[in-house]
Amino acid sequence: MTKLGLAIAALLAGATPAHASTVFMGSYPDKMLIVDEATGTVKDRITLASGLPTSMRISNDNKKIYVTTITTSGIEVIDTATKKVVNSFSLNTPTTRYRFNGGVPDPSGKFFYTTLQKFEKLQDRWLVSPQMFAVIDLTKKAVTRTAEVPEEDSRNPNAGWRTGYMMSNDGKTLFLIRDKVLIVDTADLKVKDRLEVSKPEATGIEGVSFGGGVETLRSATEYVSMFTAQDPYIRNKVYGVGRFNLATKAFDFRPIGPAPVGGGMGGLQVSKDMKEGWTVVTQEKVGNKRCEFWHLDLTTNLVKNKAEFPCRSRFQFGSSGDSKLLYIYGASYDIEMYDAQTLQHVKTVDLGNDTTGAGMIITQ
Repeated sequence: MTKLGLAIAALLAGATPAHASTVFMGSYPDKMLIVDEATGTVKDRITLASGLPTSMRISNDNKKIYVTTITTSGIEVIDTATKKVVNSFSLNTPTTRYRFNGGVPDPSGKFFYTTLQKFEKLQDRWLVSPQMFAVIDLTKKAVTRTAEVPEEDSRNPNAGWRTGYMMSNDGKTLFLIRDKVLIVDTADLKVKDRLEVSKPEATGIEGVSFGGGVETLRSATEYVSMFTAQDPYIRNKVYGVGRFNLATKAFDFRPIGPAPVGGGMGGLQVSKDMKEGWTVVTQEKVGNKRCEFWHLDLTTNLVKNKAEFPCRSRFQFGSSGDSKLLYIYGASYDIEMYDAQTLQHVKTVDLGNDTTGAGMIITQ
């Protein structure tokens, strides 16, 4: 082969990814979009028999995606290799309904742990249960065990919808991460410990709370999120990165700078080497609303650069599998793509479907 031919071959080889990434995204009214990340092409649309997807969770081995749906309170299990639904069921019956969002499978893939409420239809009324820890048997396709959430842990009515779920590698401990970390024994569904992350020891800062949005779970043993906090004296608010280690049960946070005024931040995305992070900051509301990307150096806890981007009334924030692109999507028919280093707009991809708040999961 000539030198020119070798050069062209090398160029083509470099332009073709060794493993094409696939993006899974929930969409209205009952679809899962299968998107080729390299081209932005929707390759398939999977119909979910149980209805509208509201959350997704990938197994630790990356082989299964567990989708919760709201239409009939169902669970759909998708095989990431074949991109097919391998298990599908609804919990609702004509006289019994459930309400839950999100959860985590155990290491065996046989059970799904979550918090929920149960609604039973009586002759003259609906009987509403308190908030409960629940185990859903994925083989029997039913709720098989429940335990009432202690009153002190259920005072926030939105807690069940804003909870991060993690499971220990041995399947014996369930972690619920919200305003505090609840450590639950999976054998009896009892809370065995509470970590008050809002007042970490020896820091001089209190009121710590994990940020909202869809977090990137890069590790099965560590939960990483944005947080905001304030000192107990003059109430200056700061933001930073919080890390919760499932093995040691230690919570660590590193302040980065003053928190945005009149807005919020969330949706932390982290690179695979955990050295870089990106978040979205919104300030003010409606006509004065301003949205920015903040690019973080997680080794020095410094902001590397910032860039404004056009706000939407509602949106979600994500990143590509290789962390080279940032995504703004949700409540729309498209994905806006930005370069992760320069924070400049790259292109807009039309999905042809209105996406839900279930987020996105990217597989190789």
